[in-house]
Amino acid sequence: MSKVDELVINYAIYEDATEYLGTTEVTLPDLEYMTEELSGAGIAGNIEEIIIGHLNAMTTTFNFRTVTAAAVKLMEPRVHRIDLRVAQQRMNLRTSANEVTGVKHIMKVKPKKTALGKVAAASTADVSGEYAVSYYAMYMDGSKVTEIDPLNFICIINGKDYLKDVRKALGKIKTRKAGASGNRWFFPAINRIWRKTKWQIQQK
Repeated sequence: MSKVDELVINYAIYEDATEYLGTTEVTLPDLEYMTEELSGAGIAGNIEEIIIGHLNAMTTTFNFRTVTAAAVKLMEPRVHRIDLRVAQQRMNLRTSANEVTGVKHIMKVKPKKTALGKVAAASTADVSGEYAVSYYAMYMDGSKVTEIDPLNFICIINGKDYLKDVRKALGKIKTRKAGASGNRWFFPAINRIWRKTKWQIQQK
């Protein structure tokens, strides 16, 4: 290993990629597969098997120092598109130099609960919001490595879509009609034959 991950330098969080939301800490959602316990003939005991591409409900938490306009806006019972940008630090072991890598988290969330915190002199209010996540994607250095979209049957982990075959089996992947695809070569072929025949007639 030539590089060692060290820490998060800092982060910024936006709604709709434009409006800055001031927070003190973000807890990202847990990606937990749904499981089923299997037993019976051919199995010596019980095993727990994951269900391909199916995850339990995701939740994220934002913490604020005080009651802010952003915390109030996120209470609106609608979909909020969150863009979380993270700068991470790592060390290059060959040069001993520190390097910066970028990680981006995209989430579509709806508010579940907002804790308005406490009020005390010369202290933070410790406001927090808990949000249901219906979509999540992660980008590392500009490349998408994870995408969880239950409503569209997409589960991309490390660049591979593990629900592609499931979508195909359920008829959710559109296939070209034979006639439509066939026309692409059929009509040009007819034209070529017609042009050749016309040239032969003209030569007689």
